Amino acid sequence: MELRFRTRQSDSPWVDTVWTCTSEQVTEMTSVAGVCWGLVFWKQDGRSYASITGPGTRAGTAPVPEDATFTGIDFAVGTSLRAMPTPALVDTGVELPDTTRRTFRLDGARWETPGPDDAEALVGRLVRAGIVAGDPLVAGVLRGHRPDVSERTLERRFRAVTGLTRGAIRQIERARTAAEWLAAGEPAADVAAELGYFDEPHLARALRSYVGRTAGQLRQGTGGAIGLALNQRLTS
Repeated sequence: MELRFRTRQSDSPWVDTVWTCTSEQVTEMTSVAGVCWGLVFWKQDGRSYASITGPGTRAGTAPVPEDATFTGIDFAVGTSLRAMPTPALVDTGVELPDTTRRTFRLDGARWETPGPDDAEALVGRLVRAGIVAGDPLVAGVLRGHRPDVSERTLERRFRAVTGLTRGAIRQIERARTAAEWLAAGEPAADVAAELGYFDEPHLARALRSYVGRTAGQLRQGTGGAIGLALNQRLTS
């Protein structure tokens, strides 16, 4: 049983990654914590579906449509939907109604369903229509800028825009990076030291909380299907 992922980074300031996936006899997976909200489109048994996904604060178990093909757009942290604030999406998602083979409905309008190569074109149209917006303060901080506002104001802004604290964003991204390095064969001790974990038990707790895997499982590729593009192929 497999989930086959292909993921690419985007050069759009509005998009973090674009990914595709196929599920082969997979009905359940480990969902991994993530800091992005996204749009996901999939086809199964000749029918088409679309949904909005939110940031996730912990690992869990999620159903997977069997023998389906997916295209996903993970939006950059600091962006948001006009019709649905990102904090309302944390640890949840919303299936979009009235999806056809070629189009989906969002914010009262109908849009052409994108493939992986024209995801940025769709996002550009959503931005121009005012449906997707970005917060310059949050985006600037994530690029390393230091704004002239208090820490309390900055933290409040992050929560309002992303649904997460800055600390949670750092912890989740660090755990995901650790998972990727371990799946590539890096020793746990080296990963812990390089990413600033106190020790291997500290790393293990983070992996259990945010990724739902042990270091050994990630290195060996075991533990079941997982919703994270590790080595582009995850088997159960």
